[in-house]
Amino acid sequence: MKAAALLLAGSMALAACASDEDSGGGSGSGGDSGSASSDLKVGLAFDTGGRGDKSFNDSAYAGVEAAIEAAGGSIDDDLQTLSPNDDGSNRADLLVQLAEAGYDPVLAVGFNYDEVIADVAPDFPDTTFAQVDGSNADGAKGDNVTGLIFAEEQGSFLAGVAAASKTEANHIGFVGGVQSPLIEKFQAGYVAGATAVKPDVIVDVQYLSPAGDFSGFSDPQKGKLVAGGMYQAGADVVFHAAGGSGVGVFEAAVEADKRAIGVDSDQWQTAPADQQAVIMTSMLKRVDNAVADFIADFQEGNVEGATDIVNDLSTEGVGLAESGGFIADIQPVIDDYSERIISGEITVPTTP
Repeated sequence: MKAAALLLAGSMALAACASDEDSGGGSGSGGDSGSASSDLKVGLAFDTGGRGDKSFNDSAYAGVEAAIEAAGGSIDDDLQTLSPNDDGSNRADLLVQLAEAGYDPVLAVGFNYDEVIADVAPDFPDTTFAQVDGSNADGAKGDNVTGLIFAEEQGSFLAGVAAASKTEANHIGFVGGVQSPLIEKFQAGYVAGATAVKPDVIVDVQYLSPAGDFSGFSDPQKGKLVAGGMYQAGADVVFHAAGGSGVGVFEAAVEADKRAIGVDSDQWQTAPADQQAVIMTSMLKRVDNAVADFIADFQEGNVEGATDIVNDLSTEGVGLAESGGFIADIQPVIDDYSERIISGEITVPTTP
């Protein structure tokens, strides 16, 4: 079942990314209808931007969808999705609502749930929770919470290798959604990878919103403005870790006739043709696989809680997309650095 869920996750991603959800409330998820239903009832609480962000929210949805399909269930009957309001103040309410309605497991997407899941989970000891991008290695969030975490710095290192290998201007950029320890992991890895290839490469770095202001994940216009400024300043490749704002980065790349690097999912797959022409690769953060794997473990009774499941290069939890063929000529270089990271020869920094 676990293997089937993992295989299905990738194929489901395009369908998941193609749909939108009302960002203010819940729904039966809008998947393919079917008469089958299983004992598996999954609650999914999105992060800012909700379903349709073509990034980590959609990837989480794809993983749940794959797991339910593999279990012989119905997306309409066995999945409930909820999205936070504009300021994210109701995140705790979303988790409570799902747990009280009997959904189990309940998955929270994003580090923004760090504090609220620690408050909610202990009140529902019979419900299994998981948090994407939230550690619970010390058990502080409760014995019934599992952290699904990723070595974003490792995948971003490879993105930096690709950018530095491809730049003709010796000048690249990084656009972060919100300045936070998580997004700084992307920045740190990207810069380290780029400078490993070209020590003198120029790397522009800018965040769309400061710490505590999560609008940077859902502001494509600002993403376009910031990336456009980098292209005008001489950068010819820009990597974004900005959620839904990344669409603006791609638009800026199209207008500047330069290159961009996507994040989380293979964004080339869901982009229009003009943006596909500029998306050189994407840093894959396989939230879909991690979520599908977790749900399969839950069904098999193998979830312990109060622990973290780490997804890195060695587990193929992170990596680079190859769609479009733009990095085919430098694949041996990327593979070499990947092997050196996995072997421990290279330790990738997690802070800038």
